[in-house]
Amino acid sequence: MLSFVEKGNYGSMSQSHPPATPIFSQVDVTAGSTTEVSNSSHLEHSELLREILASQDRTNEILEELVSVMAANQKQRAQELYQWRKANPRLSKSCNEAAEALSRVQIEYLERMTDEINDNAEGMIDGEFVFNEFVDRFGPRMAHLNGVIQVLAQLSPNTNSPTTPS
Repeated sequence: MLSFVEKGNYGSMSQSHPPATPIFSQVDVTAGSTTEVSNSSHLEHSELLREILASQDRTNEILEELVSVMAANQKQRAQELYQWRKANPRLSKSCNEAAEALSRVQIEYLERMTDEINDNAEGMIDGEFVFNEFVDRFGPRMAHLNGVIQVLAQLSPNTNSPTTPS
């Protein structure tokens, strides 16, 4: 039941209801109960730590398996590339020459790209259109050029690393 009670010049509503139960209650703390709680708490913590340790051990085992699989794949790939280079020495050398030539092209392209950036930096900062035009113009070419150079370099005879896979 709501009733309107006037207090001074201000009106307020009050609700009549039974007294509320206290939010906090008393807790009986004695030395004996603390030891029991402490012992059970220590047991729970120990068990949780054992479970965490077991989980970490399992995670480490999975990571070791993953590294082993990745290493085996990488070794197999290196072996296949070595065999291809050995079977195609002339083409491998041509790939090396082409990779070097494309690297020179890439340097020239990077010079033009950086000139474009330096000439239009303000426009790229101020307007999205100019920036998008730049990305559309240079981005795909650069990505494809990098990809082609990478493939040619992988097929080239390795002069810096061992030519025979271990």
